Amino acid sequence: MSKRDYYEILSVAKSATTDEIKKAYRKVAMQFHPDRNPGDKGAEEKFKEAAEAYEILSDADKKAQYDRYGHAGVSGQGRSSGHPGGGMNMDDIFSQFGDVFGEDLFGNLFGGGQRGGRSQQRSRGVRGSNLRVKLKLTYEGIAKGVTKNIKVKKHVACTTCSGSGAKDKGSVQNCNTCGGSGQVRRVQNTFLGQMQTVTTCPTCNGEGTTVTAKCGNCKGEGRVYGEETVSIDIPAGVQEGMQMNVTGKGNAGERGGQAGDLIILIEEEPHKELHREGLNVAYELHISFTDAVAGTQVEVPTIDGRAKIKIPVGTQSGKIFRLKGKGFPAVNSYEKGDQLIQVNIWTPQHLSSEEKEMLEKLSHSPNFKPHPDKNEKNFFDKIKDMFS
Repeated sequence: MSKRDYYEILSVAKSATTDEIKKAYRKVAMQFHPDRNPGDKGAEEKFKEAAEAYEILSDADKKAQYDRYGHAGVSGQGRSSGHPGGGMNMDDIFSQFGDVFGEDLFGNLFGGGQRGGRSQQRSRGVRGSNLRVKLKLTYEGIAKGVTKNIKVKKHVACTTCSGSGAKDKGSVQNCNTCGGSGQVRRVQNTFLGQMQTVTTCPTCNGEGTTVTAKCGNCKGEGRVYGEETVSIDIPAGVQEGMQMNVTGKGNAGERGGQAGDLIILIEEEPHKELHREGLNVAYELHISFTDAVAGTQVEVPTIDGRAKIKIPVGTQSGKIFRLKGKGFPAVNSYEKGDQLIQVNIWTPQHLSSEEKEMLEKLSHSPNFKPHPDKNEKNFFDKIKDMFS
């Protein structure tokens, strides 16, 4: 089943601002909220689908990748990649995007039920920061797609305290100000009824707990500096400058907080003989004057090995041959580029007396007088064809 366009899901234009995207998501999510549509699996899927769209479009980096490469450009970047909402459960949605709705709306519109409370679950600790790493790929790896295991130096969860930052279990207690909820609530009476406003607890900063004795290994942070090996699946067809997000593989958060993302910046390793032009691959083939006159068969390098091509009799310098489908695949479609081979006839720079004499005799022959075919494309037309 093909995925729907994210802009279509939220009914917004590509030029929509962050506030417009947020407002549109809120509208769709309120329409298909499970508490408003009990037992309706279709509505629940649309609710998850909207969350997936908002997760990508509300993030500037992910939105840019989606605008450029479509769904393939953000594959694996969100909790919900794959089937609409497939990797994102209700707890994920309410904990991640609860601030879009607000506790007062859920608490009053849906009677303060379980989902309403769950939308403003407290977050443990402090979220970790994102990390950026550069990943250099060969032409072969780009053409076929590749899995890379890279070692990342970063903050990792402290194994001594399991990320809590506390000396032991007895050193963690509920916050006295918020009672462990991480939030301070205030109820107001209005002509529409009671309205609740919720703010982050100033004592525990929304964590709901306080540490009375810190872990000796991490000094209460719940994390230490270390190293982790991260496995990254690179899709075929990526290009120089493209970014990929690996969710949750950045720096570990403080005291059990959510980890940041690992942002992969793609770099291309130059090929010794080939040159990339979009999806196409270009190669300059040098042949001798005699091979151009008599014709021959030569072997040329390609992304995935070597291929033989036939040089017809009387091939002119500048002639371009095309190997269909021997270029790079597109990252977001079934399109594939070609390999373009431009022939350059090598002119000898040093000749013996005997060779000069032979050429002088040949130069008087009518067949060696230039008479270009009028149907032959000129240099500029060839350049257009080469990169079209």
